[in-house]
Amino acid sequence: MDKLGITNADYISAASKRALKWPDIGNEWFIEFSELQPLKGDLAYEEGVVRRDPSAMIFENGKYYVWYSKSLGATDGFAGDVEKDKVFPWDRSDIWYATSEDGWTWKEEGMAVGRGEPGAYDDRSVFTTEIMKHEGKYYLVYQTVKSPYTVRVKNQIGLAWADSPDGPWTKSSEPVLSPADNGIWKGEKQDRFAVEKKGDFDSHKVHDPCIIPYNGKFYLYYKGEQMGEEITFGGRQIRHGVAIADNPLGPYVKSPYNPISNSGHEICVWPYNGGIASLITTDGPEKNTIQWAPDGVNFEIMSSIKGAPHAIGLNRTADNEVEPTEILRWGLSHIYKSYDYQCIMRFSSKRITTHKGKGE
Repeated sequence: MDKLGITNADYISAASKRALKWPDIGNEWFIEFSELQPLKGDLAYEEGVVRRDPSAMIFENGKYYVWYSKSLGATDGFAGDVEKDKVFPWDRSDIWYATSEDGWTWKEEGMAVGRGEPGAYDDRSVFTTEIMKHEGKYYLVYQTVKSPYTVRVKNQIGLAWADSPDGPWTKSSEPVLSPADNGIWKGEKQDRFAVEKKGDFDSHKVHDPCIIPYNGKFYLYYKGEQMGEEITFGGRQIRHGVAIADNPLGPYVKSPYNPISNSGHEICVWPYNGGIASLITTDGPEKNTIQWAPDGVNFEIMSSIKGAPHAIGLNRTADNEVEPTEILRWGLSHIYKSYDYQCIMRFSSKRITTHKGKGE
């Protein structure tokens, strides 16, 4: 009571009642992010080119590697010809990669994973990728779209693997994860808000995948979008889920506990202290928090933060057991120069343990 400044036990507000239930977790999970810094070399901003959604970085062959979505040209939206135009900045993307010796100056090495042949599940766009290294092999997991890119199109998740971070990459012939098939659209018009039945939290799209080796299995964390998505008191109705496999190539089975978050956007997860930590941003009532699950599934809020970068690419070389947020000290993100064009930049953060005035 004294710590919270509640002096009259007979008159406790709803806010004070909530505060009295807060866990005593200290501030070891509390951080602040600095302004994004531009990169040098081939990942510097380039007019007419979209580079966005950087993967985590790994360090191989004396240099950092990162993978990202790359596309060209302006965005036309859904008002144009969806068969021919570009409806989102990440539409008509391929997955490219770059390397750097210092994390600042980058050399674009070329395409890693391209779009599929016409008629394939990934023929329109492959984007928003993550990297996993396991037992000497490399795995890229990413979003896919099949043409035409309509409002109601159902995004899926693909996978590619290689013996070297430089490839060549072998792609899965079928998606490794798909949206739930239990929602029902209302009518034939391309209206994603018109539904007879909404279905599971991921009945429309599965996005932003990331695979973490955990407890002898492989946990594929992903963002779910629901058919008939609503705006709640926390913003867009976006939540996360997890699918688990015994083998990196799958099959991946969705957890019965899904959804495992009430909020979020891009997936940003890392192992810590025998569990999995997650940075939750952008959407929902629990946005702008760092959460932790001792079992990788049941997450609790550990801190509330502000100004987290978008689409974080973690530095997987960090010793994330030093402290909970060590892996967030620096990494990559993207920034919108305009709605049409984005570029990759570098973020940094620091722990905040005290608050002092100037000269104090």
